[in-house]
Amino acid sequence: MIIGILQPGYLPWLGFFEQMYKSDTFVIYDDVQYDKQGWRNRNRIKTANGVQWLTVPVVVNFKESPLINEVRIDNKINWRKKHLLSIKQNYSKAPCYREYIGIFEDAYSREWEYLVDIDMFFIVKLAKCLGMNNKKIVRSSTLNVEDDRIERLINICKIFKADTFYEGAAGRDYIDESYFAEHGIKVEYQDYKHPVYSQLYGDFVPYVSVIDLLFNHGEESLSILTNQISRRQ
Repeated sequence: MIIGILQPGYLPWLGFFEQMYKSDTFVIYDDVQYDKQGWRNRNRIKTANGVQWLTVPVVVNFKESPLINEVRIDNKINWRKKHLLSIKQNYSKAPCYREYIGIFEDAYSREWEYLVDIDMFFIVKLAKCLGMNNKKIVRSSTLNVEDDRIERLINICKIFKADTFYEGAAGRDYIDESYFAEHGIKVEYQDYKHPVYSQLYGDFVPYVSVIDLLFNHGEESLSILTNQISRRQ
């Protein structure tokens, strides 16, 4: 059984969903320390004027070392209107715009208190749009697993009886594969080959939010994302 364990992201990129696709159980690691300038509250979309950041404003005191699931959104700023307008302006001419825009209209009509909640809303909704309707997605904060960094990962693997931990490429910098092996767990690292697909606005730009792929390719998106088919310009 393959498990993926990954921190939540806002409108995540393709590689996030590739890890989900390759995992039997996908754990959202939401009770670890919130990182400054990370992907928890922001991502990028492609526009006629280049890449644009969509950032959810948050209220964070880093001296208190808040966990991801403790971070509140700063709703004094009208960020929801801005994000929806940016998505509508830049994807209204995309082939599959009408199929998915309702998800964003729904999301931005709500007032979210915690960052993790809107992250989870989009993660689950976008996974379904990609065709991963039955994927088991669990928040680590519901598991009551305590220990240091590596022990926690191993204990989460054990809860789900996973024999393979599908880890991001950055894991090579801190994962001790032999220690995981002692617990009967094999570590596999993601080696994601970013696909090239048809986009609006000229030359292809990689590493933007998965919504760019969905608006442009709809039902073909998962096959493109997992490099099963190619949709080059």
